[in-house]
Amino acid sequence: MSQFLTFIQNSIKWMRWQDIVDMLLMAFLIYKGMQLLRDTSAGQVIKGILLIVVAGQIFGWLQLNVIYYLLTATLQIGIIALVILFQPELRRMLDTVGRSRLPSFFKAERTQPNNETLRAIAQLVETCGDMSRTKTGALIVIERETKLGEIMKTGTIVNADITSELLKNIFFNKAPLHDGAVVIRDNRIAAAGCFLPLSSNKNLSNELGTRHRAGVGISEVSDALVLIVSEETGSVSVAAEGVLKRHLSSATLTTILNNELVHDAEKEEKLEKFKFWKRRKPQQQ
Repeated sequence: MSQFLTFIQNSIKWMRWQDIVDMLLMAFLIYKGMQLLRDTSAGQVIKGILLIVVAGQIFGWLQLNVIYYLLTATLQIGIIALVILFQPELRRMLDTVGRSRLPSFFKAERTQPNNETLRAIAQLVETCGDMSRTKTGALIVIERETKLGEIMKTGTIVNADITSELLKNIFFNKAPLHDGAVVIRDNRIAAAGCFLPLSSNKNLSNELGTRHRAGVGISEVSDALVLIVSEETGSVSVAAEGVLKRHLSSATLTTILNNELVHDAEKEEKLEKFKFWKRRKPQQQ
């Protein structure tokens, strides 16, 4: 024990500031990697690989040469196989890294005016409420940081203001574009009749049809916010980051859209104004 403490003391004594920065950066990268892989199928596979590595080391110490050789060869080939098998997860992880706040230091962040966003939210909530009552199926994808140009190319370019009447016409069951998804970009209807990738999540309920699986699928590979209206039950759902929230009321949907789409700075400004007038009100009385 004394030798171990002496080793630690000597290591700290000769440690450079570069070594400390190196270790902190490495710890941060490992933490973020674990955070990105958590609760995904890729994360479960990583656990399996770690178990194989540990088992391989134990077999090596026990001099079980044949099984040790097989495990080592499997790991060497398996890295290439993992890149192929888990391409969607890797793409999502890299996309999450790309959406981090670091690039914002190098490019201007474009935000929509608050009143335009609130007007768009009101129209979307009204549309979902009306179609829920008539049990008209709908699939609306709201683009955020991840650009959906490739998805828009699969449909028809619209480039129109968001209105409840236009959205209900698009999703009318005899309209030519009603089967696909509508993509919202910069508070405008950018495209309609778009095809989305289906989710491969096996944990989704068997009750969900293609429309819900497509909504979850696009939210898995991008940061898009997806609104879904069921044609069978009329229930309203929201998909984000691969998670589906179902059976939402108009009030709950409004809250979710406000929290997700209204810029944080704008919400803070509104809150400060509210507090200011709340402080002034007793004085005026």
